[in-house]
Amino acid sequence: MAKRETVYIIGAGSGLSASLARLFAGEGMKVVLGARDTGKLGALAKETGAGCIQCDAVDPAGVEKFFADAASDAGPPDIVVFNPSYRTRGPIAELDPEEVRKAILISCFAGFLVGQAAAKAMLASGSGSILFTGASASVKGYAQSAAFAMGKFGLRGLAQSMARELAPKGIHVAHFVIDGGIRQRPNDARAGARGEDGMLDPGAIARSYLDIHRQHRSAWTWEIELRPWVEKF
Repeated sequence: MAKRETVYIIGAGSGLSASLARLFAGEGMKVVLGARDTGKLGALAKETGAGCIQCDAVDPAGVEKFFADAASDAGPPDIVVFNPSYRTRGPIAELDPEEVRKAILISCFAGFLVGQAAAKAMLASGSGSILFTGASASVKGYAQSAAFAMGKFGLRGLAQSMARELAPKGIHVAHFVIDGGIRQRPNDARAGARGEDGMLDPGAIARSYLDIHRQHRSAWTWEIELRPWVEKF
């Protein structure tokens, strides 16, 4: 019998991470959800049978404790998904330095902490997937969005460096450029305004994460861009 896989999703909430949890649980995987506020995850945990563990992804000790507790509860990870991000917008001359610091810490430094912990957990077995959620800002710095671009550019660089280091050791690292708006609910008004399939369906995004995890190692990819068919790029 094949080993039951375990997935940790850090930065869990009601959006893409919820779709990931549902898909992975539906595939028979053990799911552990990590978030600063686990109280918001009750319904999702009940639906998917996932465990919930508090995790402040910008705190080194907190990330270390999350991985230790998750391994104790569900076993070592086969997949780790990093999903947190934070943005602050405004003219460059008016940005609050502390808000910029927060954006970089959550979008990038936290990715390093989680990626490092995931690598430590997977190096012993020489297998596993570490998956980072990026955005349009990972490759395009928009006006009045410097802080978000800084964080997401940094996360992309981290993923690329980790992929080159860890792939020869059997660990698949991939970065997902989510280039477009994600539909928040079936009747999302924004989606209707953009036409049929004018926004990314979170379930379809989640399926791409699973597909990347299941790629044969002779044909791994380190990055994939996902966008609605009507999105300009």
